[in-house]
Amino acid sequence: MTDYIAQLIVRYPVLSVCEKNIRGVYMILESCYANGGKLLVAGNGGSCADADHICAELLKSFVKKRPLEQSFLNALANIDSDACTYIGDALQGGLPAISLGNHTALITAMLNDVDENAIYAQQVNALGAQGDVFLGISTSGNAPNVAYAAIVAKAKGLKTVALSGKTGGKLATFADEAIVVPENETYKIQELHVPVYHALCLQLEQRFF
Repeated sequence: MTDYIAQLIVRYPVLSVCEKNIRGVYMILESCYANGGKLLVAGNGGSCADADHICAELLKSFVKKRPLEQSFLNALANIDSDACTYIGDALQGGLPAISLGNHTALITAMLNDVDENAIYAQQVNALGAQGDVFLGISTSGNAPNVAYAAIVAKAKGLKTVALSGKTGGKLATFADEAIVVPENETYKIQELHVPVYHALCLQLEQRFF
């Protein structure tokens, strides 16, 4: 099997200080998916876009084909054989992942009725279950809405992981495993986050498909 994390370190030697943590996050995610859990991801600004990006790589094919299980194809055929032909060709296997920055009606309702710092915590409270994983992305590690979501996740029995920079901030202290890339400027931190989560998604895709 390809070790995408090892390849990552070869391409980005600066991340060698994070290798143990990257592998730790992978093991948490692998266990989550092996046991039927899901991933909840949250961040702000560019980190919100990264949350979307991660979910996109997990929900559909990334670099490998992800054929549907025959039992599912049989179930489709029993419902509608014509639809099965189309759906069977169009659909791909996926790993359940939810980007919490996409729920516009809820987000605006929380902004209007409650508090902006509870937006992600509310979603973790409603969607999270024991066995799931919450991934918080914050370049400083100190985004209050992401940190509060991590606290709620831990209280509900979710595993919590962080993707950050600088010192890791408060978010890293709440995480079961934190990847703190060795940069201090926001854009430089984000530039290292992308190859890190690509490697994680590649490793997960290889494991499950």
